[in-house]
Amino acid sequence: MDKVMQVQKWPISSRIFHWISAILLLITWILMVIYQNNEQDLYINLHKAFGLIVLCWMIARGFNRLLIKVPTAVVMPDWQKKISKLTHFALYALLIAMPIAGLLMSVYGGHPVDMFGLFEVPVFVDPNRSSARFYENIHTNVIWPMIIAFTLLHIGAALYHQFILKDKLINRMK
Repeated sequence: MDKVMQVQKWPISSRIFHWISAILLLITWILMVIYQNNEQDLYINLHKAFGLIVLCWMIARGFNRLLIKVPTAVVMPDWQKKISKLTHFALYALLIAMPIAGLLMSVYGGHPVDMFGLFEVPVFVDPNRSSARFYENIHTNVIWPMIIAFTLLHIGAALYHQFILKDKLINRMK
């Protein structure tokens, strides 16, 4: 069998974390788009709750990454390996930083975060409009564009490997 075809998959836990992370990010983004188009509190509250789920999920995903056996690296030039590592690290960091900035924006704005009516994350700081605006800027104008850029880089690289190099790299995450 051709070496290119023998691609070692990530463990099932990593694949589940990967795809659910993508789904959670998509849901969180869709909720914000809906909110921006009709401004009903339900959608912003759900956006915040899902954002905190993303935070918890990404922390669990980080622990999973530390505990699992990493599959054998795919052969590729060093520059691609470096960009891949940078992209993956950036996505992990950004998907942790984004909900933290959102939470800080809310609590500095004096707003607790309702978790689907089950409980609330209370305001645990003295409300401060300046701090709320700072974290809003970080959340929406810094981290979000970076998440989009690194996600597009990640997807573009996967498609490049699948359709240009045809090295079956994408099968590692199926």
